[in-house]
Amino acid sequence: MSTSSHAILLSRIADRTAHAGVIGLGYVGLPLAIAIARKGFTVTGFDIDPGKIVAIDAGRSYIEAVGDDVLSAERDAGRFSATVDFDGLAACDVIVICVPTPLTRHRDPDLTYIVKTCQEIALRLRPGQLVVLESTTYPGTTTDVVRPILAATGLDIGAEVFLGFSPEREDPGNRDFSTTSIPKIVAGDGDAAAQAMEAFYSAVVERVVPVSTTATAEAVKLTENIFRAVNIALVNELKTVFEAMGIDIWEVIDAAKTKPFGYMPFYPGPGLGGHCIPIDPFYLTWKSREYEMPTRFIELAGEINSAMPRHVVGRLAEALDMHLGKALSRSRVLIIGLAYKKNVPDIRESPSLKLIELIEERGGSASFHDPHVDEIPRTREYLSLKGRRSVPLSALSGFDAVLVATDHDNVDYALIAEQAPLVIDTRNVFARRGIAGGLIVKA
Repeated sequence: MSTSSHAILLSRIADRTAHAGVIGLGYVGLPLAIAIARKGFTVTGFDIDPGKIVAIDAGRSYIEAVGDDVLSAERDAGRFSATVDFDGLAACDVIVICVPTPLTRHRDPDLTYIVKTCQEIALRLRPGQLVVLESTTYPGTTTDVVRPILAATGLDIGAEVFLGFSPEREDPGNRDFSTTSIPKIVAGDGDAAAQAMEAFYSAVVERVVPVSTTATAEAVKLTENIFRAVNIALVNELKTVFEAMGIDIWEVIDAAKTKPFGYMPFYPGPGLGGHCIPIDPFYLTWKSREYEMPTRFIELAGEINSAMPRHVVGRLAEALDMHLGKALSRSRVLIIGLAYKKNVPDIRESPSLKLIELIEERGGSASFHDPHVDEIPRTREYLSLKGRRSVPLSALSGFDAVLVATDHDNVDYALIAEQAPLVIDTRNVFARRGIAGGLIVKA
């Protein structure tokens, strides 16, 4: 049975008759599902949000990395469909899990989505299936959390059913790399699973990078994002030190990056956002406690980055007092950019949400302008902000200060410099564009 299950799976992958299921059709899952379909596989997407299914059925993509035309082409060709009915998992030869892995309020891993998804899979599990976790998590999740749920079905994991981990590496808004052109780390729980993982992903992406264990693959993803988090924390701390010395951190970085070796530029900002960098380091710090190994360096970086929104609001309050003689508690502030990074509509973990909260905690009024985000959706942490809408720049005269949190390209910065009484620039966007203004303060 074990030999035939494995051989049949590999054969179906090789001739593109394997049916793939992707669970979680967000920023990771939808691009992956379309990439798999475009390689000739039949793909079913699963999601608990019926709104996503309605959009897909209408040929309307809600993810920038997937165009409406590409989505419609795969749907019309019969290679891609989406549903909220998880019974369809039984027909899938390959099942890829792309669900969120947030943190609790105490910064502990929240694996609720992974556990519930695996329980749904277990109800339909059969011999000959490859189950892959792509959600970012701590080393050991695949074998310690996913495996026991699947093994409880009585099926032999590694002989009848195969388990693997392959970390997602999506970068929303990055036009230089796509799902298929980014090298894919893969690992299997055992040799048979590793062979199936290599076979499947080699059929989808340009380059596969196998590693020895699923825990290693999980650690790779964390290492990539901890590297960024620590270096961003470094420049954020340097920014506050250099501010006190009257030195422009942006000028320092521009000069330092001319060194052709031994230096890589990272840039400060109002805080970290996105689904990875603000979250992933804490997955490792949590797991390391099991081994009584402190992660002081990583935790310090997290503290520095988490403190940046409060630092920015402090600079805003100082600038309002110094330049306008006005308290923050009596001021109206327009935040430019709700998204966590430029030129995307992604607001996950966006520091702009925290900025709004902090400004209003101090008695001020905060609104936002974002050409990519019309309205604040429901979020886990900022329920009271749901439904607030983007304010047009034509309303600039009604604000005491403008705070640039995200430097989208399609914003009229010249108009802001001309009409805003005070500008707080956390992205150095005015200097980079050569736009001068009377009261532009870097923060």
